[in-house]
Amino acid sequence: MEYPDNPAETARQERVNDYDSFAEAYSAANENNLVNAYYERPAMLALAGDVAGRRVLDAGCGSGSLSAALRDRGAVVTGIDASAAMLALARRRLGPDVVLHVGDLNGRLPFADNAFDDVVASLVLHYLRDWGPVLAESRRVLKPGGRLIASVDHPFVAYTIQDPRPDYLATTSYTFDWTFGGRSVPMKFWRKPLHAMTDAFTTAGFRLTAISEPQPHPAAHELFPDEYHALSTKPTFLFFVVEAAQSTTGSDGVSR
Repeated sequence: MEYPDNPAETARQERVNDYDSFAEAYSAANENNLVNAYYERPAMLALAGDVAGRRVLDAGCGSGSLSAALRDRGAVVTGIDASAAMLALARRRLGPDVVLHVGDLNGRLPFADNAFDDVVASLVLHYLRDWGPVLAESRRVLKPGGRLIASVDHPFVAYTIQDPRPDYLATTSYTFDWTFGGRSVPMKFWRKPLHAMTDAFTTAGFRLTAISEPQPHPAAHELFPDEYHALSTKPTFLFFVVEAAQSTTGSDGVSR
């Protein structure tokens, strides 16, 4: 919905997803909560498996929680995020041994071809209307056979978050307010049907190897008894592992 004659709404829309304005509050909430610390991050790490010695790009690294966990497991981590304030928190957490870049995932990534063994994109893609550019760039910077491991809002959740229901088969946006430290901040996500997600991966040259709907970490049952049941029985996030297709060269010298 557009609000051309409503200056307040126009200003609000210009502030959506402004992580620089609430970086500290978001990072603090994210650190030990149920959904991030005992569900999403453990699931990403489980899908990544043994990362010792692997070159990993954390695309949309935020304040560095996942980057730190990957580094502690022996990965050589590089982070990139659009928010300078989030990256400042990541630098505080990670110290000088992790290279961090400010960058927009809609543009060209500042890395060479085949620079990484893995790209992780933790709860990032649903901020983007068009996954094409970031997936193409992820494919470029991954070595052949490298993996992209991604988590997104589950399409069933995105479909049912509002009434009346949107067109499930269309790519549409939805907005809502997050509250951190008593302050509400406007957010905007993009919903896609499941087939559009998988089609985007294959179009970019990836082969789908896993779709996961995991359970929370076992410790969550004791730590969050009132919230655990809902999280363990309803869709929240959807996880993908896709592999950069091996390129082959024909007798005419053309890569295929």
